[in-house]
Order: sequence, then C-alpha cells, then structure tokens
Amino acid sequence: MSQELNFKQELVGCFGFPVAENPTQAMIEPAFRAMGLDWRYLTLEVKPEDLPAAVAGARAFGFQGFNCTIPHKVAVIEHLDGLGESAALMGAVNCVVRQDDGRLIGENTDGKGFVSSFKELADPAGKSMVLFGAGGASRAIGVEMALAGVKKITLVNRSEERGRELEYLFSGKLNEACGGGLEIDFVKWDSDFDIPVGTEIVVNATSIGLFPDVDARVPLNVDTLTPDMVVADVIPNPPKTNLVKDATERGCQVIDGLGMLVAQGVIGIEFWTGETPDAGVMRRGLEEVFGT
Repeated sequence: MSQELNFKQELVGCFGFPVAENPTQAMIEPAFRAMGLDWRYLTLEVKPEDLPAAVAGARAFGFQGFNCTIPHKVAVIEHLDGLGESAALMGAVNCVVRQDDGRLIGENTDGKGFVSSFKELADPAGKSMVLFGAGGASRAIGVEMALAGVKKITLVNRSEERGRELEYLFSGKLNEACGGGLEIDFVKWDSDFDIPVGTEIVVNATSIGLFPDVDARVPLNVDTLTPDMVVADVIPNPPKTNLVKDATERGCQVIDGLGMLVAQGVIGIEFWTGETPDAGVMRRGLEEVFGT
C-alpha cells in the first residue's frame, strides 16, 4: 500500500470520584477533531484507594496525560515524577503531562484558567476577594489570582484545620512570591456568610451545587451580593447554579463554571499536544450537552 496506516489513538482522560457528572470530554474531543488529531479523552472513575494503580495504568497504557478532579488533586502528587512551578507552589495538581522521557509531571491549569476567564470581565489587580473552600480548586484560584495582583483574600471554610493550612500557604510562600503585601483572613464557615463590604470578587470553589445535588445552595447571605461584584462559581454541571442565578438577579457580573473549564482545558491541550485548540469549539461542545 502506498499510504502508511496508523490506527493508534493517543489517550488522555480524567481521574475522579465520582466522575459521571464531569463534562470535560464534551469539550476536549471536539477540540481534538477540529485539530485533526486522532486522540481520545476517557472519563474514568477512580476510587481514592485505587489512585496508585490508576496512575500506574496510565503509565502502562502510554497516556499523554490526564486531568485530576475531586478528590485526587492533592493525593496524586506522591505518585508523580515531579511538579511544574505553579503546582509546586499551590500543592495541588489538576493536569498531568507525560514528558518525552516518560516522566509524569503535575501541572495546575485551574487557576490560570480562572484568571483567563476573569480578565475578560475585569482586572484583578488591587482587588479584594472572598474565596469559599480550601481544596485543590481554592488553592489554584487563590495562588493565580494573587499572582495576578489581588491584594486581599478572605478564606471561608467549614474545616478550620484545612482552612488554616491554606491560610499558612497563602501568608507564607504565596505572599513571598507576590513580593509581600498580600492580606489573608480566615473565617470558619458555620452559618450563612455575609460578604464583607468592599469585596469585589466572590468565588465558590467548593463542590456545593454539583450534580446531582443541584438544589444545594452555597450558605451565604445573598442580600450581601451587590452589582459591583464579580461572582464566580467553579461548578460546571450545571453551569447555572443557584449561586449564579442569585448573583445574576442581583446585577453582579457572573462567571459560570463553563468559562473556567474551557480556559483551563485550552491550557491542558497545549500541554499535551503542543498546539492551541479553538476555545469556541470547546464552549459549543459544552453548551450542546447542557442545552444552553
């Protein structure tokens, strides 16, 4: 035959638990097709106790990389061969990249994706932010928004231990990386939270409202949301969470979970393939599955 045939697909995917509600495949595979790449993105449910075997399996199958979502963003680190700069600073990984020598390196695109989507609405420099949650997404967003110029972060979390751990990270290594002057407050979350006067950015980085718990509400006093705030929710499924709806009704500028998901997905594809995908194709893929 005159034409060389190649039936091998390159593999990437998502490790999470639960993961059935994760829509990333709906944007990644259309991007691959538009790029002319015969790649597959697999959405894989991995229980916490199976994570070491899953990473070993990714090595054995020659995965070009994979995403990590709840609850693996921190736990995966010990199973990798190294970390990129941002992942090392925040202590969380959402994107693993296979190097040419086979090493698996942990990166973090969550925060960069969030900053990219935020800058479409406003400049974060000099602003004050309330950040709900102390998990991997909160770490990523806090780090990258601070590096982008946010001057005050109020951390709000139910677990005081985890909240104080993140407060320590932000006040120490992150503050040093920002050149000093970053103000960090921690508030234990035990009732509906009142957004402080002067807050300009409000971010839900928890899993509250994630499918199937779509009726869940972030415990905050919605009457303290004002039109001069940018309110963001990292939940991609459903994109119109109760927080997004409440903030929209009160005249806030809103970033839904699809915006951040697309932005970090673009960066992930660049890590894996070395090429830049069409963000419009990716957003449309998500809108199709959600009927928006």
